[in-house]
Amino acid sequence: MAEATPFQWPLRVYWEDTDAGGIVFYANYLKFFERSRTEWLRSLGIEQHSLRESTGGMFVVTETSIRYHRPARLDDELIVTATLIEKGRASLIIGQQALLKSERTELSLENSCENQFSDGPPLGKLAPSGGSVLRVAKSVGATLLCEGTIRIGWVDAASLKPARIPANILDRLEAKT
Repeated sequence: MAEATPFQWPLRVYWEDTDAGGIVFYANYLKFFERSRTEWLRSLGIEQHSLRESTGGMFVVTETSIRYHRPARLDDELIVTATLIEKGRASLIIGQQALLKSERTELSLENSCENQFSDGPPLGKLAPSGGSVLRVAKSVGATLLCEGTIRIGWVDAASLKPARIPANILDRLEAKT
């Protein structure tokens, strides 16, 4: 199955998400992934509470694989993604990433910068006349913090026994991938 454009969910790191070192506690990335998966399903019209009531089934996490690259810190703005990687009759594998939201960096060049070559006249100031400062804005790409795959399986809500994912859910997933 070809990967679709990842669903993106914005998230900010709060004090409660961090450990004594001021970085996100490693297990909290699983919470971030859960929120993004839930919102991804909701964006497809698949609301888990309604599903349980209407079908008697629900999704449960059956397997995770996580790789940590860099820490997130208090007040960081993250983008947490979810992408359907594999679709089976009773389970889905979702690829997920936590990214540090890209930042804009401004570089200021003062108008006092003049050409210092001795073999000719000064080339002039880098900033316009009148004392203005030339600012160059540059976008810095998002930084990968954590990535993983999550397998969610469909179970009967009463017995928690594995079952087939209802066809209408598979159809919605197919239409969006």
